[in-house]
Amino acid sequence: MACRISELVLGCREPEVLARFWCEVLDFVVLGREEDGSIEIGPREGFGGARPTLVLSPEAEPHPGLPRLHVDVSATDRDQDAELERLLALGARPADVGQTGEESWHVLADPEGNVFCLLKARIEQL
Repeated sequence: MACRISELVLGCREPEVLARFWCEVLDFVVLGREEDGSIEIGPREGFGGARPTLVLSPEAEPHPGLPRLHVDVSATDRDQDAELERLLALGARPADVGQTGEESWHVLADPEGNVFCLLKARIEQL
């Protein structure tokens, strides 16, 4: 199979304000809060459905040269390592956006340089 878009990540100054706004716009609910101030919102049925969630990630200012919005993908039928191998063979390449190396995800760039993240599976593989 392939990957699915599991979440869209939006850097923002005020995650709480944007969470309230987008919950109203999309009829979403808050699904979780992280220690760093990130808030994940999504459909009332929760993570893993047909629609991706939206993660509002605090950042004081945009990072020069990086968009404030990026896509996170999750493998649908294989583990993260196998999917990483497949994505690299398709033309993705590792990208450095300041990660520490301790992250559970891989930061990649598509053939035109658009940054995205490959997450560990968050739902049962199909």
